Amino acid sequence: KQRVQDKHKNELDNLTTERQGLYGQKNPDREERRSEEQVIEVEKFRDATRESREQIRLQLNDLKSRITALHENISKREPELDKLEPSFMTSCKKAGFEDEQTFISSRLAPEKREKLTRQAKGLDDRQAEITTRKKAIESRLAQETAKKITAIPFDDLKRDQTASQEFLKKLGEEIGAIKQKLNDNREAKNRHQEQQLIIEARKKESAKWNSLHSLIGSADGKKYRNFAQGLTFELMVSHANQQLEKMTDRYLLIRDRKQPLELNVIDHYQAGEIRSTKNLSGGESFIVSLALALGLSKMASRKVRVDSLFLDEGFGTLDEDALETALETLAGLQQDGKLIGVISHVSALKERISTQITVQPVSGGKSTIQGPGCAMKIENN
Repeated sequence: KQRVQDKHKNELDNLTTERQGLYGQKNPDREERRSEEQVIEVEKFRDATRESREQIRLQLNDLKSRITALHENISKREPELDKLEPSFMTSCKKAGFEDEQTFISSRLAPEKREKLTRQAKGLDDRQAEITTRKKAIESRLAQETAKKITAIPFDDLKRDQTASQEFLKKLGEEIGAIKQKLNDNREAKNRHQEQQLIIEARKKESAKWNSLHSLIGSADGKKYRNFAQGLTFELMVSHANQQLEKMTDRYLLIRDRKQPLELNVIDHYQAGEIRSTKNLSGGESFIVSLALALGLSKMASRKVRVDSLFLDEGFGTLDEDALETALETLAGLQQDGKLIGVISHVSALKERISTQITVQPVSGGKSTIQGPGCAMKIENN
């Protein structure tokens, strides 16, 4: 019996130790109640969430229905709008407006229209009130006159009649003033519309002159001169590019955007970079200058023709290929009847140029000139 008791005691101790390990010093009953309360709160939150979700779903369905209804309404209104638009444009044309934008720009400001509308309504209400009062007085006067019975002395009636006539006269004057204001308002609106049409027409005319002024206008005429010179310059650049293309595929001449009478070059070997002609090397500058000179020789007019071209030096800066290309280009111009003169110290040119005039230095700072059409002559250097 003692052993059983000890066994149960040990089991109790183990269970107690296990419970303390799980709950510590917490009260199991209290913890159970707290858990039940948490379950209840969670269930309430769940129910509230479900209810909120249901409300959102209902709102979503309502919005979808409204969107569908709006789309249907828009679809129904589109034919009506298409039908009314030509009528509106016809009315605009009859009223003197070219298009809808002109009509909108000619309208008075909303606040001014609202102010005039309020004034017109006030005047109409005032006129209606005066007319009603006049009719009431006339009706009453007619009734009293029909009775022909009164205890008022004749003099008093006469005074009342005079007062009534004065009142009616005053009412008539007020009615006339109101009508005059209405007429003035209508005339002012008509004048405003006419002035607006005149203003729009003058704006269009002014825009043309402003555009012309922006192109050629300046006080000293420089802008027009640059414009006219730019046309000739553009033609010369076009001819120069045709000659430059024969000599090299690297460069293309263009006009500077900020300075229309200055040149830049597009370097195809540098991913199309735009460079200033001031940054070209000596050989590159000579090729560009030669292309410009050849382009100029291509230009002609009724009174001016360029048939001669003289080149002073520059060939020494060219490599062998560039020199060959330049000479072939000059030879082609010679075949077209152009007179080409070359001044150079490059010995390689002697082999390509058959007709030469040579200058040989002699003693004493003098030189001799030899060549076709030249007699022996000594010149001072």
